[in-house]
Amino acid sequence: MLLVAFVTKVTAQQKRPNVLVIYTDDHRYTGIHALGNAQIKTPHMDRLVESGISFSNTYLMGAFTGATCTPSRAMLLTGRGLFHLNGAGKHIPTEHITMGEAFKKAGYNTHMVGKWDQDRNSLTRSFDTAERIMGLGLYLEDHFRMPLWDLSKGKDLSNEQAYLLGYDEAGKLTEKPMTHQYKRGPFGTEKDGPHTSEIFAEAAVDYITGYRSEKPFFMYLAFHAPHDPRHASKAYMGRYPPEEIVLPPSYASQHPFDNGHLYLRDEKLAPWPRTEQIIQKELAAYYAIITHLDTQVGRVIAALEKSGHYENTLIVLAGDSGLAVGNHGLLGKQNVYDEDGLHVPFVLSGGAVTDQGLKIDALSYIHDIFPTVCDLAQIETPESVMGKSLLPVVREEVQQIRPYTYHAYLQFQRAFRKGDYKLIEYVRADAYDPGTQTKHQKGSRVTQLFNIKKDPWETFDLAAFPKYQGLINDMRREMKQAAFDHGDDHKRMGFHYGFWEYFE
Repeated sequence: MLLVAFVTKVTAQQKRPNVLVIYTDDHRYTGIHALGNAQIKTPHMDRLVESGISFSNTYLMGAFTGATCTPSRAMLLTGRGLFHLNGAGKHIPTEHITMGEAFKKAGYNTHMVGKWDQDRNSLTRSFDTAERIMGLGLYLEDHFRMPLWDLSKGKDLSNEQAYLLGYDEAGKLTEKPMTHQYKRGPFGTEKDGPHTSEIFAEAAVDYITGYRSEKPFFMYLAFHAPHDPRHASKAYMGRYPPEEIVLPPSYASQHPFDNGHLYLRDEKLAPWPRTEQIIQKELAAYYAIITHLDTQVGRVIAALEKSGHYENTLIVLAGDSGLAVGNHGLLGKQNVYDEDGLHVPFVLSGGAVTDQGLKIDALSYIHDIFPTVCDLAQIETPESVMGKSLLPVVREEVQQIRPYTYHAYLQFQRAFRKGDYKLIEYVRADAYDPGTQTKHQKGSRVTQLFNIKKDPWETFDLAAFPKYQGLINDMRREMKQAAFDHGDDHKRMGFHYGFWEYFE
């Protein structure tokens, strides 16, 4: 395999590769042209796919919060599964060694740019330097007016140190201190300041261009795009006329039943029913912000090449969750459908990977990325990491590292995929009394079964057909065992009642 050549190359040089981890937000698997979306334009990410290794079955394990990016990033950074995070993943305990800490221990200079969803202490212990950080408590819901922090030049991460990037009267870019006058949007435009994707790419370019150390670097570049508000400059928005957008196979005007969490923030971003015109407009904006993001990724790649770092850099590109944007009548990611919530792009590329367009369909989770990158960089994987390296699959030593995947969303939804089929189970505990912490009767139940190989958009539910009842029963038993094996315990997760109490 060509990846073996990569490992041999690194060993022969006695020089570890630089590592650039690019993490995108609400970026579903088909949010990259080369991964199956004929309409979207992503030439720079396409290049990473075509010159590297892409994984077609990498998934978010799930979330115990509607803000799924929080546990997703905790799983990426710690290599731990959903049920072995600290709560929902906001706080990373010191015994959970982060990716940044692992590379720092191995002799890397570690640097972070962009979105940070975890606690401040885990950030400072993971990275030697960090700048243009967002997400530390002040949030204006606006790509053009996003509070930022720098951990340099005597600055700290307190709210008093937050600032906005904007333009002065002469049109010069300047840092503006945060004050009470800044109200939540989104109502900013490109006239107010640069887009978050531009800010983060510029900071990454500056770091790469100015890097002179003999030590390799590890950079975590965490974009906020394509998370809503789906804003990009007018030039990019104009590339996707809504009336020309082709709706995906799973488009629906509304979800066929209450999945337990239908009326949260993400689902209120557009009215019901989701007409074709509404979803065309949403998808046009989604594609535009992704294409704008792709341009910024291209700037970072160009900086690697111009600086001479590209040939010895491993680039890791991944998304933190899927996003519905009209699939199954949903808009958000608070579900366990593939494209709508779980299925993410994952690509290994850069000059340090000598492969060309290798595609791997082994099942994997986001928390498998950490040990995989450690193996490729030939550094020690921390004992606290629970994910599995995909290197044996890439080397064709095994076909799978996981026989199935198991997924959870709050106490409402569970999914189990094995072979060609995926089982989804829903429960609603309407009769639960939180005051007495007792249940008076069973909640409602819904079952779905999809042939995920023939029906990857999950459009044809097989659960009602008698011929599949045996398969459903077998998968239910295996799913319940998977729940036990993974430690799916509602009490430890902080809920008064759990999914399995109503699944009988």
